[in-house]
Amino acid sequence: MAILDENHGNRLVGIVSNRQSASDYDDDMKRAKYAGIDAFALNIGTDPYTDKQLGFAYESAATNGMKVFLSFDFNWWQTSRGGAVGAKIAQYANLPAQLKVDGTVFVSSFAGDGVNIDAVRSAAGRDIYFAPNFHPGRGDFGDLEAALSWVAWGNHGSNKPPTSSRRIAVGDGDKVYEAALMGKPYIAREWFQQASFTYSDSRLAISPWFSTHFGREVSYTKNWVFPSGLLWYNRWREILNTSPRFVELITWNDYGESHYIGPLSSPHTDDGASKWVMGMPHNGWLDMAKPFIAAYKAGSKLPNNFLDEERLVYWYRPTPKDVDCDATDTTMQGYSNSGDGNFVSGRPNGADDMTDEVFIVTMLKMPATLHVQSGCKAETYEVKAGVWSHSVPMGVGTQSFKVVRDGETVDSLCGTSLREITETCPCGIYNFNAYVGTLPADTSVDRLQPAGLARLSQGLQIPCPTGTLDASAILSGRG
Repeated sequence: MAILDENHGNRLVGIVSNRQSASDYDDDMKRAKYAGIDAFALNIGTDPYTDKQLGFAYESAATNGMKVFLSFDFNWWQTSRGGAVGAKIAQYANLPAQLKVDGTVFVSSFAGDGVNIDAVRSAAGRDIYFAPNFHPGRGDFGDLEAALSWVAWGNHGSNKPPTSSRRIAVGDGDKVYEAALMGKPYIAREWFQQASFTYSDSRLAISPWFSTHFGREVSYTKNWVFPSGLLWYNRWREILNTSPRFVELITWNDYGESHYIGPLSSPHTDDGASKWVMGMPHNGWLDMAKPFIAAYKAGSKLPNNFLDEERLVYWYRPTPKDVDCDATDTTMQGYSNSGDGNFVSGRPNGADDMTDEVFIVTMLKMPATLHVQSGCKAETYEVKAGVWSHSVPMGVGTQSFKVVRDGETVDSLCGTSLREITETCPCGIYNFNAYVGTLPADTSVDRLQPAGLARLSQGLQIPCPTGTLDASAILSGRG
């Protein structure tokens, strides 16, 4: 997660088990700092490797001029053990990289309604700036410095996709938190397992996407998508207009829910998400956020004045939403649809609410003409200077983009995406993750490392090549 304000920004990082030293965190720290993020929220459970990894993260942050803070995941921590939470805060509170707000140690959470806040503070042995993910109507907002909403996507309520009869916009959720806080800071959040943070008076969440598609490899029901589309762009516009004290980005490395903005190559283990993450970089979303972060921290409502270079960022799903993958999809094995609204088999719950479009954000210093070719569908736009969004109907085939100015093609803003849109099922599964590309094209190779591919073949009904991870090989089945 990341938190941002006129002085600082922050992003959420999920602590993983396989990093071997502080240097394994350095690339994440450097990337986040370059983008303008000030701190990482370190999302922690009660795993035996937690302290070792926290030590590495705090050391790397100090080396790279970043800040970090603890975010307790109450899927694993018990609300009845406030003293243990406070003791963990005390363990890291005096380290140089610890984020402090208003002179006190900043602490956050995922869930945690009902934890004894007095016990937390007492065991911490110091003042803390407690900004947890409590829920209005359940958590006690009276003894908090701020609060965070985790829900950064349009929804139905109760962590489900919206329906025709019940649709809650992200901004509507913001208002519920603001009312519960009665003037205290609210943190709006974007979901990422790794995150960075900035300081501000309210705390808003922002996230680019949400898609998850777990089957029998996990013990819980988790197969849905939230409407995303141009959410990343539109939410940044809202943040510049409302100027919250804190902004939290969700997330840096939550590959399982597809809202990562950190690189695929960042060291992590595989929970089975490699099936829909392999060959699906999201680095362009971080590129797009950079001028928005700079504008936010400067108190400006216009990212146009903070463009270091001209850039085009585009994203789309690898298949149209109606492609039928039931015959080979991993979630079809031994499951029937559950009665709680989270379908565990077949097409993800919420898929019908997705749109078959290619999304583009132009970041131009001067006006130009944008040409987009999506399969056999062509669109042309006259684009103003600044940062603007566009969308075109999705076409099966290659995806190409060209910017023309004064009758001349801008060479750096002309190219064809490495990933085609197809009517076949990549790796045999439903994949509602987004492929994100940029122009100028990123020439670096961003691939999942062996540990991040460990569970790729689990449950697959057709081969999914890993020898060559270029997009064409993944889509065509060539190894």
